Amino acid sequence: MSAKPTPPTHLPDPGNVREVLAYWIRLLRVEKGWSQERLAHECELDRTYVSAVERCRWNIALANIERLAQALGVEPWTLLKPPEQAIKPARKSARKSLTKV
Repeated sequence: MSAKPTPPTHLPDPGNVREVLAYWIRLLRVEKGWSQERLAHECELDRTYVSAVERCRWNIALANIERLAQALGVEPWTLLKPPEQAIKPARKSARKSLTKV
């Protein structure tokens, strides 16, 4: 049995896109209660690839960002936006209720 997934312990450096992406992937994955293996299965990616992306070890193709976003239920661009005091990205179902400020 694997350990329960834990959310990120600190905010990423907003100037480091790989850290920002890794932060959102891990946070959203943990919120769903998914292991890296489950997320990888949902995206049709290898678990070691998901792990490496979450640890900022590998660069990632835009197509794979899209696959991860779709599995996590968010727009792809939200995975690249630095968090502001840990505000979660807008879910696809909530998109229409957002207004431009």
